[in-house]
Amino acid sequence: MRMLDEFAIKGLTLKNRVVLPPMDTYSAGEDGRATPFHLVHYGSRALGGAGLIILEATAVTPKGRITDSCLGLWEEEQIPGLREIADFLTSQGTVPGIQLNHAGRKSQAKGAPILAPSPLAFSEEYRVPAEMTLEEIREAVGQFGEAARRAREAGFRFLEVHGAHGYLISTFLSPLTNKREDAYGGSRENRSRFLREVLLEVRKHWPEELPLGLRVSASDYLEGGMTPEEMTEILLGVRELLDVVHVSSGGVALAPIRPYPGYQVGFAQTIREGTGLPVIAVGLITTWQMAEEILMNSRADLVALGRELFRNPNFTLQVQMEKDLPYTGPEAWYEAFSRKNKR
Repeated sequence: MRMLDEFAIKGLTLKNRVVLPPMDTYSAGEDGRATPFHLVHYGSRALGGAGLIILEATAVTPKGRITDSCLGLWEEEQIPGLREIADFLTSQGTVPGIQLNHAGRKSQAKGAPILAPSPLAFSEEYRVPAEMTLEEIREAVGQFGEAARRAREAGFRFLEVHGAHGYLISTFLSPLTNKREDAYGGSRENRSRFLREVLLEVRKHWPEELPLGLRVSASDYLEGGMTPEEMTEILLGVRELLDVVHVSSGGVALAPIRPYPGYQVGFAQTIREGTGLPVIAVGLITTWQMAEEILMNSRADLVALGRELFRNPNFTLQVQMEKDLPYTGPEAWYEAFSRKNKR
């Protein structure tokens, strides 16, 4: 069964192709530190058999938090709580990953000025950001690099940079949100410059033998915005810095999106074929049958089942039991939930 096959990427081998994607839980303290909630939440999905777990968007600076209740990696004191999570995931045979993010103009953290490539608010409900100076751009690049160093010190073995959903990096990439007239705006090359500088800085601090991924919004769903074809060209420009692309869509600007099961898989396939990079498909994938179709038809290399793994942490183990495949979870659970042992 392809979903349960191993997958090798850089110096890692995932025990299966099931991914828990980053999904915000808004359960950190205002200090950005992990709490017992995070250990139980992510630990239960590791016990349930997921091959790769990517912790939620973790801010590289206090002003880059989505909310005041988001995880952070902007200081050393945040490492120990995250290390406890990474160590437990590793002990269960799951690869621990983490996503680094700067929320940009979508930050709702209190008391902090918000930054973006251009002074355009996401909507009437959001503040107008300040246009980033060149010094602030350099500072943000450095913050991603330092956060990557802390992620490695915390024991994570997969790192994802958040370049999607209208947060800072994706607002540089999209022509809808980047109206700059300097070296960071205008042409595709210029709009990609901030992304490239972030990835280069992260690479300085992240071990070469461990995979580096990028989350992208392949489509803005609006005229004049990002398309899968342009995103493919952008990725080709930074291909040598990446090991995997996590393909999402939307979030850059208010747009009429009509999601349906697997609605982003076509974007993943386009980027996989256009770049030759491994991709993670995500977006309302809720059954093993959907996951198997995606993988067997080479539309993606890994499948992320966010909502389903939130609802059912033991999704992967249940598939193993139902299909009479080699079982990798706690034996007591097998005795309790196996159909063969129901009374």
